[in-house]
Amino acid sequence: MSETKTENKEKRSGKHTARMIVESALMVALATGLSVIKLLDLPYGGSVTVASMLPLIIIAYRHGVKWGLLTGVVYGAIQQLLGLDNLSYVTTWQSVLAVILLDYIIAYTVTGLGGMFKQAMPQHRALTVGALIVCILRYACHVLSGATVWAGLSIPTSAALAYSFGYNATYMIPETIVTVAAAYYIGSLLDFRNEAIGYYRKEQKKSYPIIRAVAGILIVAAVVFDSIQIFAHLQNPESGEFEITGLANVNWLLVGIVSGVAIVIAIMLGIITSKKAVKEK
Repeated sequence: MSETKTENKEKRSGKHTARMIVESALMVALATGLSVIKLLDLPYGGSVTVASMLPLIIIAYRHGVKWGLLTGVVYGAIQQLLGLDNLSYVTTWQSVLAVILLDYIIAYTVTGLGGMFKQAMPQHRALTVGALIVCILRYACHVLSGATVWAGLSIPTSAALAYSFGYNATYMIPETIVTVAAAYYIGSLLDFRNEAIGYYRKEQKKSYPIIRAVAGILIVAAVVFDSIQIFAHLQNPESGEFEITGLANVNWLLVGIVSGVAIVIAIMLGIITSKKAVKEK
């Protein structure tokens, strides 16, 4: 009898591990696909993706930090293969190793920390805070790489640290905004805590989830659009430096219209769902 229980336990454990591997493979593939879609490709370098790190953060949230770190290593290795051309700019083996570690392996391994707040707060907050921490750590990796390996190459040797802070901010700030906004929205909509993914809150099944989803998408889309419009003008195309004066070139009227329309429509959809909920009661 005990042998049967042990066998069943091993089978369940094996199925669980297999599911984790399959989920991780799918999420790594999704993250890789999203990384290729550029919302913003800055003139001197750096790009903003469609929340490409979020699938990895979700894996870390579902299966734990250790598994998330391992998944991040795999994704970092894939990104390194896609960015092999960058190694041609450095000359010594120490520089090559530093680029591989700081700009790819470590920079993406930190996505495994995205699930470390699972037990500390509700899911939507845990994913949001986790995404923010992950983006900050990745930014730190790129800043360190820029101030050391790339100093004297694509970054001026003098004041290399200050330059690296500014240059990497031109794409990492909007990337962070996109990732955090997407994490909050997805985390408020879907429940990743159980084996089967469903609605985050059970009452959403009776609260017009499609309408709520549309409202959320509008707000997130507006935030992403505005961020791209603003940061597209903050990198000097000749030197790559962060230039706050570029704000003068932003089409603020367009930014205001997009934000206003998204907010108004979201409020209207919220009123509609509230009235329908009242009538049903």
